[in-house]
Amino acid sequence: MTDAMITTDFPTLNLLHRGKVRDMYGIPGHDDKLIMVATDRISAYDVVMDDPIPGKGAVLTQLSLFWFDLLGDIVENHLISADVDEYPEVCQPYADQLRDRSMLVRKTQPLPVECIVRGYISGSFWKAYQKNRVVCGFELPEGLQESDQFPEVLFTPSTKADQGDHDENISLEQLEAKMGPERSREIAEISIQLYSRAAEYARKKGIIIADTKFELGEIDGKLILIDEVLTPDSSRFWPVDEYQPGKGQPSFDKQFLRDYLSTLDWDKNPPAPALPAEITAKTKERYEEAVRRITT
Repeated sequence: MTDAMITTDFPTLNLLHRGKVRDMYGIPGHDDKLIMVATDRISAYDVVMDDPIPGKGAVLTQLSLFWFDLLGDIVENHLISADVDEYPEVCQPYADQLRDRSMLVRKTQPLPVECIVRGYISGSFWKAYQKNRVVCGFELPEGLQESDQFPEVLFTPSTKADQGDHDENISLEQLEAKMGPERSREIAEISIQLYSRAAEYARKKGIIIADTKFELGEIDGKLILIDEVLTPDSSRFWPVDEYQPGKGQPSFDKQFLRDYLSTLDWDKNPPAPALPAEITAKTKERYEEAVRRITT
């Protein structure tokens, strides 16, 4: 795939939401279903870059489909089909654009929180730990180094911010105040089970999943796994054979892009800086390497 898809335009479908990466469409005559399209847009620090990563949407879709299949016995997911030929007739005029980068999914009521699971200390969590050993309500051991594995997997939910704003970590007590104690426990247990199964599998493929973010929704009160799953957009993937605690790690995700952006005189607010061709090419390579390692 050489041409990048930055945005979509399907006039006979109902555009419901244009996110950082995905465009969500309602389907006339099918109120209980949605079309979710992964574009080649990429965001960093909650800002969408002007320069896309060609083929990225197909990588995200392929990887999500793989994980939906592997993790399906832990919790139901929203996938109906990723075969464009099985989509409703009204979608068929856009088949070429939808192929390999879209999913027909069940419509759910998304939870108002992000379900973040961490196996290793990195990113914002590492920065917070350097200031205070209590992070998101967890009292962490003394002496952790950057990229160390936690003694146990942590579930650290966050709020869902509007596009352009930043998500904020919340404690388990704050989650319970929002969702209720029983539902909060269920959310945490499902999220940790999903991460633990995936992390064990990925490690055998030479990848450490340092942390990830799940999205859950509800259908008739039942929790459903939705959106993308365990992709380089929503996770930190580190190569096992290069893992060295005490510093940041090389990665198969958009940390490479974040690292480049951190060298610039940019305040992490729009407008986004232009990305050199070398940066987009190397980001593309890392995404493709992640899907190759995990799915083959």
